[in-house]
Amino acid sequence: MDYLAIIKKSGNGYSAYIPDIPGCIAAAKTKKETLKLLEEALEIHLEDFSKMPKQKTEAAIIKVE
Repeated sequence: MDYLAIIKKSGNGYSAYIPDIPGCIAAAKTKKETLKLLEEALEIHLEDFSKMPKQKTEAAIIKVE
């Protein structure tokens, strides 16, 4: 199952979270390391769920001229 991850650049690196999994967050100096840590966090969170949560969050890009 796929989950949407929100990634934000911060002063010292990156942070990311998965909106559909409360508390599933990660932060690191690089985007690659942040996403690796987020994937590990997701695996840990999903071990605690008896039923896989369905993705409820979507993303869209809105262009402004």
